[in-house]
Amino acid sequence: MQGFTPTTDLKELQSTMRAIEQACTSIQMHINPGASEAVILSLGQSSQPYKTCQFILENSQVATARFQAAAAIREAAIREWVVLSADVKRNLISFCLCYIMQHASSPDGYVQAKVASVASQLMKRGWLEFMVGEKVVFFYQVNKAVVGADGTDMQFAGIKFLESLLSEFSPSTSSAMGLPREFHEQCRRSFEQEYLKTFYHWTQEAALSVTNQIIESDSAVPEVKVCTAALDLMLQILNWDFRSNNSDTKLNVNVFSSGVRQDGDSLKKSECHVVQPGSEWRDVLVLSGHVGWLLSLYAALRLKFSREGYWIDCPVAVSARKLVVQFCSLTGPVFLSDDRKMHEQHLLQLLSGIIEWVDPPDAVSKAIENGKSDSEMLDGCRALLAIANVTTPHDFDGLLKSMRS
Repeated sequence: MQGFTPTTDLKELQSTMRAIEQACTSIQMHINPGASEAVILSLGQSSQPYKTCQFILENSQVATARFQAAAAIREAAIREWVVLSADVKRNLISFCLCYIMQHASSPDGYVQAKVASVASQLMKRGWLEFMVGEKVVFFYQVNKAVVGADGTDMQFAGIKFLESLLSEFSPSTSSAMGLPREFHEQCRRSFEQEYLKTFYHWTQEAALSVTNQIIESDSAVPEVKVCTAALDLMLQILNWDFRSNNSDTKLNVNVFSSGVRQDGDSLKKSECHVVQPGSEWRDVLVLSGHVGWLLSLYAALRLKFSREGYWIDCPVAVSARKLVVQFCSLTGPVFLSDDRKMHEQHLLQLLSGIIEWVDPPDAVSKAIENGKSDSEMLDGCRALLAIANVTTPHDFDGLLKSMRS
């Protein structure tokens, strides 16, 4: 098969959709897989199959066919990018974003994830050529969804799209596009400088918007899924390999954290990721009360569900603890270089929240022996290790003694 012919004729669109649906079904039933794969591959290899793929996405009742249509859009658009008009490029991205939001409540999550991935890849492919105003248009609907203006399903979909976008712009997880490394580096640098902090702020607002509903509810609510996704995305953003402020980091190291351990006993980077964003992150990470909110959320849920043994390992609890541990690794110019107390107070606040996870050790150990999950205790130990990794032994000892004489 040489590929499908681009068309807007309804009968031909329906015929192509049926062919793709039949091929997808045949593969699932292991019927003539070679021929079926050829049919599916020909869609992405066709010249500008976008209208056909959009028709399949909007009308097919076969989830795998919709998935393959999204994949074909990506394959064709990346291949044909340099010959596509600016309008076609923008329309493809807008279509994907609208599809994600309009089908936010769809049970076929893997199709949604694929369309989000396609939108992220196409957005990155055109990142250096799109004007600021064009990016604003793309992100307007995303922001509206993330902050909860259109309900929890769309809020969740918006957060998951930002997660996909973050993954695409991170060098370690970006997709191959047949472009030089410099292109990916330019995109990464621009993304970090212009949007990373903004996306963190949006995600923070999303988590804040659902906190009361979760704490006040006596049963599972959709907001829990939103909060968990938001906490996970904030964690991923803090895991970003911050590079735009290297000179800032070298020249403006905080006195309290200047003793970050470099000896052979210190944790490997893979075991403890030191978080060093620039000073422009100070307002959102240090001065906003964000850490206090996170600790209060976990403490409230911990108290509310203290008799529910399963809760300690539920996704929202695990995500909250992971983010707390990550904040223990925050260091560098995000704290004022001439204010030793700022970083010290940050760590003391974190210690006040995690101390109950590990102390008193005898009581914690006995509870674990009696069947309680050890995950909270282990996260408490990881938090202590993270703090030890960004302080000198003397300062670490002083912090602990200030909590427990």
